[in-house]
Amino acid sequence: MLSAAESILLCVVTTESVLGVLGNGFIGLVNCIDWIRSKKFSKINFILTGLVISRIFLIWILICKAYVKTLSSQPLDYGNLVEFMNYIWVIVNHMNIWFATSLSIFYFFKIANFSNYIFLWLKRKIDVIFILLIGCLFASWLIAVSQIAKIINNAKAQYRNTSWQVQLWKSVFFINHASVNIGAILFFTVALITCFLLIISLWRHKRRMESAFSGLRDLNSEAHVKAIKVLISFLILLVLYFTGISLDTFYAFMPASKLLFLSGLTTASLYPCCHSFVLILADRKLKQVSLRILQQLKCHEEEDLRAV
Repeated sequence: MLSAAESILLCVVTTESVLGVLGNGFIGLVNCIDWIRSKKFSKINFILTGLVISRIFLIWILICKAYVKTLSSQPLDYGNLVEFMNYIWVIVNHMNIWFATSLSIFYFFKIANFSNYIFLWLKRKIDVIFILLIGCLFASWLIAVSQIAKIINNAKAQYRNTSWQVQLWKSVFFINHASVNIGAILFFTVALITCFLLIISLWRHKRRMESAFSGLRDLNSEAHVKAIKVLISFLILLVLYFTGISLDTFYAFMPASKLLFLSGLTTASLYPCCHSFVLILADRKLKQVSLRILQQLKCHEEEDLRAV
């Protein structure tokens, strides 16, 4: 039986999941329609489409974990269902972080303006960088899947072990879990660095423009401020996501603390849910399409009310 706080958090996770699927599904649908119309699928469209698809799968895994682990009367932590979900989770989680990192790298080399030789050299090698990133993704998958298998086997064995062996399992668990997420942590670090450097570049450019126009803020300056806000929101949501995943990890040692588990999922779900709407509001095309849809829904609602 769930407590009041646990029930509220479960409802919040469910709401975040529904909104996240709608937001990411909308972005993916608009990109696919543009691809069909233009018959051109650019690199940025590929990254955005892959990002929203991976987020939809990520949201479904998060919500399934929430209901299985909180509403089940039996300890299914290492049953066949959750064991299968863990493998899917590892693959989707790494893919999601990979696409987010690729998006930050793409905008970093496209927008940032540095005179550093290394930056200019890397900018010319952008295609090679993405090939290396794909190789890193496959390598991280291989490492993560092998390590998650060790975690599951150790977790099954710990129920049959003595107390000192359980303590040993806990120390091994942290080592294996770090190995599982080594690829995601690497991508996460690269995303943080590129976003931070891009914010610095945009801020410097904004200050130079304001100095050139005697402190007056023009449209370009407003666009830079908007881009900085989007990047900061992305960084905050990404940090919250990893914080929530960390809380989910600690749940393995406190299976009775469902409140901790749901708190972690609620925090982690903010990233795939909220960032989709940040992208919609920041992109002019997505924003215009969403406004047209809302206007049509409002018109249909008014017509239905008149008919009644």
